[in-house]
Amino acid sequence: MIESIEVWAYEQGPVKSALVATIFTWLMTAMGASIVFFFKTIRRSVFDTMLGFTGGVMIAASFWSLLTPALEYAKEIHPGLHWAPVAGGFLLGGLFIFLLDRLLPHLHINFSKSESEGIPTNWHKSTLLLLAITLHNIPEGLAIGMLFGTAALNLDQATLTAAIALTIGIGIQNLPEGMAVAMPLRRNGASRTKSFMFGQLSAMVEPIAGVVGALAVVYMKNILPYALAFSAGAMIYVVVEEVIPETQRDKYTDLAVLGFMLGFTIMMILDVGIG
Repeated sequence: MIESIEVWAYEQGPVKSALVATIFTWLMTAMGASIVFFFKTIRRSVFDTMLGFTGGVMIAASFWSLLTPALEYAKEIHPGLHWAPVAGGFLLGGLFIFLLDRLLPHLHINFSKSESEGIPTNWHKSTLLLLAITLHNIPEGLAIGMLFGTAALNLDQATLTAAIALTIGIGIQNLPEGMAVAMPLRRNGASRTKSFMFGQLSAMVEPIAGVVGALAVVYMKNILPYALAFSAGAMIYVVVEEVIPETQRDKYTDLAVLGFMLGFTIMMILDVGIG
């Protein structure tokens, strides 16, 4: 199965492959959001566990899928100083999300509207929730696109299998992200259709970010270590600043940690065992 996907991706090229891969992760978000057609509420314990799972996947992907190949490739173009572009790209990725976090109005999932962040606005709570999850999805789309772009350069440090493994991992963790937007809206009285539409809309940015990431790597090969580390830094910032705090506001923190560990383990297996 994986070999067949690899052959197809090789034939299609990095940009088209990245587009299809991120459309898949978008559809996984939509699948998660579709739960509102069957349930109106979800237990907070399950909710926090799923958010923890999301954080675990993102942390593991940041290390094995992005930082490790970035360091290996940097050794070839910056021998003796290979840590510098990776460290710089990592910090820039975090700074990029920090600036978006300060500027873009948004609301974390388990927070009240009075705790919204970014430029003050009178936007509806559902819109703010949507923008918060959209922030999560920007670095995810970039990471997938950059890894497909890296694989197209025929480097030993990155393969199509690794890009596919990352896509599967991000897709799995997008299921709870879709629920994370849709379920609170449904619980607060929004219709099933509106809740679903907002839930899946949060991942629309992934195909755009995926194509941008693939193009950046393919046409600017020398920025590869910076680009991969940039995506890793962006994802780490999202996890530490948004995902983890959202799981620590109720009595189910232990379940959130177990979810985190499960997500981390599954992504590690995908990347090391398959990628």
